[in-house]
Amino acid sequence: MQDLTPIALQAHLKNHSPLLLDVREQWEWDKCHFDAARLLPMGQIMANVDSLDKSAEVVIICHHGIRSMQVARYFEMLGFEKVINLKGGIDAWAKTIDDSMALY
Repeated sequence: MQDLTPIALQAHLKNHSPLLLDVREQWEWDKCHFDAARLLPMGQIMANVDSLDKSAEVVIICHHGIRSMQVARYFEMLGFEKVINLKGGIDAWAKTIDDSMALY
């Protein structure tokens, strides 16, 4: 698993097109999100994990990077090959990359 800062992830996204998987709740998603991301709340991961490609690169996103780290570790245990955690979450992204995103 990689643990990328917002700046490192921004650079990575220039040359890669991973699945952006947001594991926050719907109400959090409604406040701010990446347009290209897929919402799959953490509590629904186990029921939906088979719908994901284990060989595809996936960036896991949450509010502060804690839930996403837990999901990233779980994905690694299941055999996902290319897992990236957004260090500091969407909050850090909003503070360092995109100040148009709402903070909460």
